[in-house]
Amino acid sequence: MNLWACSVLLALAWPHAGSDWVRQPFWYDDARRDKVAQGTVWPRPKTITTTADSLSLDPDGFSFQTAGTAATSAVCKGVLEPALERYRSLLFWIPADARVSVSGDDVVASLQVTITGTCTQYPSLESDESYTLRVPSNGQATLQAQTAWGALRGLETFSQLVYEVNGKHMLNVTTIEDEPRFKHRGIMLDTARHFIPVAYIKQNLDAMAYNKINVFHWHMVDDQSFPYQSTTFPDLSGKGAYTPDNVYTPDDVSDVVEYARMRGIRVIPEFDSPGHMQSWGQGHPELLTSCSPTNVQPDIYHLGPANVARNATYDFMERLFREIRLAFKDDYFHLGGDEVHFQCWMSNSDIQDFMREQGFPNNTQGFATLEGYYINRILEILKAFPTRTRGIVWQEIFDNNILSGDIDVSLDTIIHVWQWNNSNFQGIPYKDELPLVTAAGYQAILSSCWYLNFIDYGRDWPEYYACEPYDFEGTDEQKQLVIGGEACLWAEWVDSTNQVARLWPRASAVAERLWSPQSLTDATAASPRMEEHRCRMVRRGIRAQPQGPSYCKYEWNLAEQSMNYNPTNPKPITSGAEGIMGYVQQLLWLSYLALTFGLW
Repeated sequence: MNLWACSVLLALAWPHAGSDWVRQPFWYDDARRDKVAQGTVWPRPKTITTTADSLSLDPDGFSFQTAGTAATSAVCKGVLEPALERYRSLLFWIPADARVSVSGDDVVASLQVTITGTCTQYPSLESDESYTLRVPSNGQATLQAQTAWGALRGLETFSQLVYEVNGKHMLNVTTIEDEPRFKHRGIMLDTARHFIPVAYIKQNLDAMAYNKINVFHWHMVDDQSFPYQSTTFPDLSGKGAYTPDNVYTPDDVSDVVEYARMRGIRVIPEFDSPGHMQSWGQGHPELLTSCSPTNVQPDIYHLGPANVARNATYDFMERLFREIRLAFKDDYFHLGGDEVHFQCWMSNSDIQDFMREQGFPNNTQGFATLEGYYINRILEILKAFPTRTRGIVWQEIFDNNILSGDIDVSLDTIIHVWQWNNSNFQGIPYKDELPLVTAAGYQAILSSCWYLNFIDYGRDWPEYYACEPYDFEGTDEQKQLVIGGEACLWAEWVDSTNQVARLWPRASAVAERLWSPQSLTDATAASPRMEEHRCRMVRRGIRAQPQGPSYCKYEWNLAEQSMNYNPTNPKPITSGAEGIMGYVQQLLWLSYLALTFGLW
């Protein structure tokens, strides 16, 4: 009996004794593998043709080459050469001790980058970001672009084509013709409700570059704090910031603007007024309207919106905005203009006197006209600057002008549409707002369906993916006035601990909607690329949150602070001691030994 039992136990335990246990597949394995693509591009290019023919990349033999103005223009080289260094690091992520030789493989020997046009010092709304990328079977890859900004987008695409197979960097024979669908593709980040250190702003800029987003809308100040350190009016941050350390110095601003420039990203500052100015009043209370209790609002704040009746207010704004315009290099300046509560103006005798002088009625229509008066004076200040400067305003400025019956905001002002209509906010649906804005001749930016500060359980990126900026009744000419959109992250419940993870990869859905062809609408079909892209961002040091059960080989390395790090590769399960069956086999083997030697 003992001999028979030993034989059975030996037969069961023998696979483990003779070789490593092979993990049996579970029902979800195929689905898990199907969720992750290899060597795909996000956002998807305008046209892409790829084959199953693969080539290897040799970290020791691969080279970048430049031609055209990429090789001769100091301005082009100033942007391109640092980018080539960055992308060399991003192309080769497999640790040296884990790489497998590509000797004997067909390889991509080089990428020649050619810029055929002239380069500008800073990107702008009209910058050309188109490029053509070819990876032929002979391994002589080429990237051609009109500008350095297009070359940056092409380099990002080339880096995303590379994937890992058994210790080798591989990519497939591919041809791409690409350009963005919209020229304004932005992320709005609020740094007033919670201070976000510069290092985390830079990390977000890296993620933006990986997603071909080209505008950083910096909502720097608000009611809660004034972290911008003004050299003209130091008390603004001296008394309006949370602490003396929670400020952005002139060097910080210059650092962020330059870091963004090198990635083809514009930085547009927002200094919201005449509302959302409580923090301004900490250092300069004379700027704000003194409020008195009214029947409408008996608990009204002591200080309210800007005192728009005083000429000194406009003098102050002219000096401050001139300083800001020099610090931020973009042609556009976001003036805010949203959520101005008229009750304070209604309660102030100086404002009332001013309105009578101007012939504004003492009602909602009159206060809408008053806000329009203020914004127009600020816009005239911007236009008077030596360097071309134009305004962006939230949609209330347009809506109030309709209410007042006097649409006189300059047509070169961009209207930022943000309101929506759902359980979170009962506003004007963007599908109703955009027809009005564009029919009046204004360019528009859409954010209504891309408020990423609202979160739900489960995957919500398909909702953002489904939002279409052209989904409104209007002529082709009207739709061409929608120049793009922005994903917004308001910071009531966001700081540096969760800002990057809250944005990414959810903002990636917005990035593809604004870059890729309008016909690309299937979120299910996009999911394998989204999984690869999210994992790629994690590998590059971006804390992109998961979008459901999935597998990423590269886990976030909490101990490493650099933006591009060598990730810790998880160890494969090779021992039968790991897993339930492994333990069973060990027990059977021990039982066999015990029976054989009479230990039982």
